[in-house]
Amino acid sequence: MALSATIYKFDIDLSNMDRNRYESVSQHIALHPSETQERMVMRLLAYCANMHDQLSFTKGLSSDTEPDLWQKSYSDEIELWIELGLPDVKRIKKAASISKQVKLYVYGGQNVGQWWKLVQKDCQKFSNVDVYRFDLDSVSKFSSQLARSMRISVMIQDGLITFSWDEHMLEFPIEIIYEKDK
Repeated sequence: MALSATIYKFDIDLSNMDRNRYESVSQHIALHPSETQERMVMRLLAYCANMHDQLSFTKGLSSDTEPDLWQKSYSDEIELWIELGLPDVKRIKKAASISKQVKLYVYGGQNVGQWWKLVQKDCQKFSNVDVYRFDLDSVSKFSSQLARSMRISVMIQDGLITFSWDEHMLEFPIEIIYEKDK
């Protein structure tokens, strides 16, 4: 018998000072059977950092042809491709060629440095690829307190994401590994 996804519901009150975006949304996120809670939290963080009316979760781990999140225009063009993990050069090239903007949120401890050495030159060839990393300690702390249904207040200011829920508060620093000059 195949395992099914576990659904998490997040009611999000977002205040993004960096992008002047303020809204409340309800988002259901499926935790794939082979996915860790930490990875799902990183998808939630990427969603909050890039929130837009057209931003949506995809099949993610269940598909080789889709990123973890994407933002599509009304004419179905990919405006933003968001990938988690340590994608290979071929996947990065594909994303950069079919999307207006690509954001990679990498994780993997010391492997990130090795991965970056392998893909850095290729990423720098593209004008639309940016690379970031979330603080894994904060991700793990939030993951350990996950509930199937949560109301969280999210504040983003100066690139720092802060989650508040119940009586808890946690900051998620974002390391910029590479950003093309804007």
